[in-house]
Amino acid sequence: MALLFALFTALPQAARATRFEEEKPGTATASRSVVMRGRASWYGREHQGHRTSNGERFDRFKYTCAHKTLPFGTKLRVTNPNNGKSVVVRVSDRGPFRHERILDLSEVAARPLDIVRRGAVSVVAEVVPSTTPLGPTEAPENLAALTSDSVATVLAGTTLTDIVAGETEAADVVVIPAPAPSFVVQAGTFGDPRNAQSLQTKIQALDQSLTVTIAESSQNGKPLARVIVGQFADKAEAEAVKLRLKQLGVVGMVRQAENL
Repeated sequence: MALLFALFTALPQAARATRFEEEKPGTATASRSVVMRGRASWYGREHQGHRTSNGERFDRFKYTCAHKTLPFGTKLRVTNPNNGKSVVVRVSDRGPFRHERILDLSEVAARPLDIVRRGAVSVVAEVVPSTTPLGPTEAPENLAALTSDSVATVLAGTTLTDIVAGETEAADVVVIPAPAPSFVVQAGTFGDPRNAQSLQTKIQALDQSLTVTIAESSQNGKPLARVIVGQFADKAEAEAVKLRLKQLGVVGMVRQAENL
């Protein structure tokens, strides 16, 4: 036994590490309220049991979420201002990686916020202390202020992760505003992904200068595949592409990317 212990302690630290990435929750305190605003979507049954970015298994019945950069273990109080419902979730995954969305919530967390029914909604997400219990909670008392542009403070040269980790100076309330809107041409929506792939191939053959992608989602438990052309900062540019596609025999519609 002593020999085994000696061999174990002699191993480099990396060899003894678990397969789970270390979680380093944000250190935001009551004196610093870091808030994000933007669109949130959800993921559920189709991801059940899959590995998340921090190494654990995704469970749609646990209050977790995906964010692009926040440290794993960071807790967020996410609120839908339209219905006043709030939940506390823990960052366990990376994403979302499409359109302008800021969070993907697990199914159980998304339901009270009306995200499952609508696909995506605009939310306010506030970093809360690591001791905050997960699950449904009261909406912030200053919700009206957090949704107002009057409290938005953007610090030049800093990132959301830096602010949460306490590595930069910040005001009492720092609101990271929603991303600037962008626009796409939605060329078609299909239940069968093969039809979406066929349209994607057709558009690329007609005009190789266009970027054509397929955005997969679900509605009422049924898969959807949307054929998306481009991503434009200017709506007029998207309208011009829609007209060009129409002349080529493809009828589409201009949509705001984050509303997809």
